[in-house]
Amino acid sequence: MWERLSRLVDRIFGVGSVEVSPLRRGWFGAMLAVAWLFYLIGPIVDSWGSGHPVRAMIGAGCVVSFAVLVAASFAAAKQHEWEDVGEPPHPAAWVWLLLLGLTALTAGMVATLGPPALPTAIYISTVAIFTMPIRQSGYVAIVVSVTILVAILVMPSWRLGGLSIVLSFVPVVIWVTREVGKRGARLRLLARRQRAELAIVAERNRVARDVHDILGHSLTVITVKSELAQRLMDVDLARARTELADIERLAREALAGVRDTVGGLREVSLRGELANARSALAAAGIEAVLPEPDGLPAGEAELFGWVLREAITNVVRHSAARHCAVTVTSTSIEVLDDGRGMDRTASGSGLSGLRERVRAAGGTLTVSSTEGGGVRVAATVGAGR
Repeated sequence: MWERLSRLVDRIFGVGSVEVSPLRRGWFGAMLAVAWLFYLIGPIVDSWGSGHPVRAMIGAGCVVSFAVLVAASFAAAKQHEWEDVGEPPHPAAWVWLLLLGLTALTAGMVATLGPPALPTAIYISTVAIFTMPIRQSGYVAIVVSVTILVAILVMPSWRLGGLSIVLSFVPVVIWVTREVGKRGARLRLLARRQRAELAIVAERNRVARDVHDILGHSLTVITVKSELAQRLMDVDLARARTELADIERLAREALAGVRDTVGGLREVSLRGELANARSALAAAGIEAVLPEPDGLPAGEAELFGWVLREAITNVVRHSAARHCAVTVTSTSIEVLDDGRGMDRTASGSGLSGLRERVRAAGGTLTVSSTEGGGVRVAATVGAGR
């Protein structure tokens, strides 16, 4: 409700969705406000024609001075964005001086031009509403409304056919409308801040998840290959050198992966992860049954690549398995091992992040124990869900 009312207020006061500079919008609002004072030209002409040129000149001077003060105050007030909802607890000294000047000029116009100048008192409350904190401006609006009512009760001839009675409520209506606009602005500002914070949190989670997946897998394989290289140093020096070369390559790939992830450019493919899985399982002494890269069906290649990366990392790190099989279809991927079970592989931030990633893609992730004591990790999307 506040949002709809605030949009209506924006239209009333000339604050639309079109991007306009605060200075131009401020002077446009000021000119629009001053335009309503042209109705006082008639009373000035009437006063001049009725043989009171001095009174007409004084009234005209008051009208011009009043218009200048109103335009300046509206231009200054309109330069502040509606969304800038912060306000000082007390109005500045110049605001009180401005209102005092407007009050004196209003009294001068009423004294020289008569009852038709009484509605200009509404400008006093309007300027207060746009330049003062909400509480103080409310007090000014009430005082102006009461003053107009008292004036027309004391001087029945000032009712202007009942128009003055209606105008006496205008200051309060403007105050309420302004308050609705400020509440809507606060809600919009709060919503934007919340969206920005959620976007930051989501990006942080993405980076943390990707870095964990990249480093977790790479460091696990590096650890396994380092252990293998140490055992091969005295047995097969050539193969040990090959393993050390693979360790260097993996370290460089991990570093590049972290850089790409932070920059939002990291891409994971199922084909590449199958090659990494083959190397990691071989280094850990685990017999692998993997699909051929050329025979992969079309599907969620990137998502399944992340699933395979995390699952193989857990197999190598925790399972103590002897065999590991990977099955891929266009809508699912399954990683099955014959290791010690789910005691450790079912926990940790890796699988939690993987669940979030699969859920975000509209799929489901299942981690369960098998009858033989191993672990089955399966992800399905689309029709296979």
